[in-house]
Amino acid sequence: MSRPLIGITTYRRETAGRSRFSLPSAYVDALRAAHGLAVLLSPGEAEPEALLERLDGLVLSGGGDLHPASYGADAHERTYSISRERDDFEIALLRSALACGKPTLAICRGLQILNVALGGDLHAHLPDVVGEAVSHRQSQTEAALHPVRLQPGSQLAERLGASELAAVPSWHHQALCRLGTGLRVVAWAPDDVIEAVELPGEAQLVAVQWHPELAGDAAAGRGLFDALVSRAERHGKGLR
Repeated sequence: MSRPLIGITTYRRETAGRSRFSLPSAYVDALRAAHGLAVLLSPGEAEPEALLERLDGLVLSGGGDLHPASYGADAHERTYSISRERDDFEIALLRSALACGKPTLAICRGLQILNVALGGDLHAHLPDVVGEAVSHRQSQTEAALHPVRLQPGSQLAERLGASELAAVPSWHHQALCRLGTGLRVVAWAPDDVIEAVELPGEAQLVAVQWHPELAGDAAAGRGLFDALVSRAERHGKGLR
């Protein structure tokens, strides 16, 4: 049986030294472990909708901050690695994926892209809002760990078979503030930072703030990639 072809968005275009696009290998490793066939999607493609048509599924990866102008905010001194090229590319991909019901896993920045694409906004620097009692970002090289509580009866809770997660890998300093149109919060960190949302009627979409590619074989890690690949296989066969 052929493996579903799933696109993973890369980080922004880097121009210092040798120009390049990059992506941590953990995303690809997690998708391959779930028997998906990974293809990297670099920002700047003039026809993202046509690109999406060739895919069975989509992963919106983490990475740098969204440009504050994309959600009507001013720059913050802690904003980093912004790229309008990447923002525009991923927002177009996400809107196309929603329009056609393409199976999508939105991770960290990907969750924020979803919120902004639907008209929401972000906390520019989370510690300014909730303090640092809960660590959401430990360092540039190591993820923080914290528990998450899930909304009982939500699709995410049912997929994970849990109402609480003991420790998920977290790596962000921004988070959802005002929700985009139609979104419903289904998971929270101990400080009430939004950790996952759902879009009622869109079972093909999973959007989480934590990093499942770093969570190993746990349900909140490998399980989310397994579920994406399963949905992509069904989508490729024209099934719902």
